Amino acid sequence: MQILILIVSVAMTVVALWRLPGARYGDPLRRTLWGCSAGFAVALWARFAPVSSALGKLGITDLDALVKYLVSLVASLALLNFAVTSYLLAGDDAPRHIAISRKVARVARRSTFAVVPLMIGLFFLAVDRTRPSHDFAVDHAGEWGAAAFMTCFYLYLAASAWTVAYQWTHVSRRAESLVLRTGLALGAAATWLYTLYAVVRFTYMWGAMFVPTPPDISRTVRSLSDGLNVLVAILFAAGASLPTTGVAADRLRAWRSLWSLHPLRHDLTTAFPQVAFQPAGSRLREMSRLTPPVDVRLDGWIQEIGDAVDLLRHHAAPQLWQAAEGAALSHADPEPAAEAHWIKAALDSVAHGCRSAVPAGPLPEKPFATSQGEGPWLVRVQAAYAGIRPHETQEVLAAAGGPCRAEQGTCAVHSV
Repeated sequence: MQILILIVSVAMTVVALWRLPGARYGDPLRRTLWGCSAGFAVALWARFAPVSSALGKLGITDLDALVKYLVSLVASLALLNFAVTSYLLAGDDAPRHIAISRKVARVARRSTFAVVPLMIGLFFLAVDRTRPSHDFAVDHAGEWGAAAFMTCFYLYLAASAWTVAYQWTHVSRRAESLVLRTGLALGAAATWLYTLYAVVRFTYMWGAMFVPTPPDISRTVRSLSDGLNVLVAILFAAGASLPTTGVAADRLRAWRSLWSLHPLRHDLTTAFPQVAFQPAGSRLREMSRLTPPVDVRLDGWIQEIGDAVDLLRHHAAPQLWQAAEGAALSHADPEPAAEAHWIKAALDSVAHGCRSAVPAGPLPEKPFATSQGEGPWLVRVQAAYAGIRPHETQEVLAAAGGPCRAEQGTCAVHSV
């Protein structure tokens, strides 16, 4: 079980770290989702034997139990607030399940200021902590102080988990997409199991106050509790992560586009450094930047490439596009290959100082309104651009003529 707890703790920590950037913004929805992910991750780590042993060495007996329960309480409150914040409908128009969630969330937020101090007071003053416990609830079964301490936690947890489960069960049926429906269904299953966990432990604690519990039942309750916690964490992590798979896929596509476009962007911004928001660096440096975000950088690169291509018109002969189209006829992807030949030839003119006061005509317009459409096109242009050999560029330039043919007296190459 400890190995499984370790694996799930690591997985939940990864989810919390994935959500961490969202906590930096003012969006309460992202902040609450990160809060419940981080809280459950800490609570799971407190169940891991090496961590609980390390906490036990701090001089406070059963400190790991106190940390686990208090953090779980805060995480359940964050989860409840997330469920409420997800649906910002007007109060009079809110469905019954959302209205109930809001009322429970208000009561939960207010009661936290009483429940947390009460639990801390009971822990230090009413719980018999003469000996460290392996499982706090099981090892202290039959003690009134521990029963009162755990009652505060289990009632709070059960109310929060039941409310979220009740709402997500209703909402999951009407979710717009299959991914969202699946994520909500997994979240609902996790919170229903958490409600069951709270009921089982609450019943066990108070039952032990009146009827002595055999060791077999105590071991069963301990194993069942650990299993439910692990299963809840798995379902919650899967449900919280599933709707973000589309976002992750978009980021991966943007990152791959940046990787592919680097040579083209590097050559263009080296020729025209004034168009670059940041100086062009090596591919490794560019790919390892943490800011700005990948999608923002991709939009910037596309804008920079477009601005540089527009400046290249002063270094392109009027017939360069026709010559580039002719050179691309034999290419497997002729349309982006023509643009690649035009860019390569114009950059060669830049390198040799060939410039015309009158710019060549713009490249043919493409029906791309966003970077999602233009990015893949430029990737195709870059693929053709990378395969152009120097002698092919010279053939295109020879067919088109220099951009400064009419101004040979001002060009260092043609004035010789």
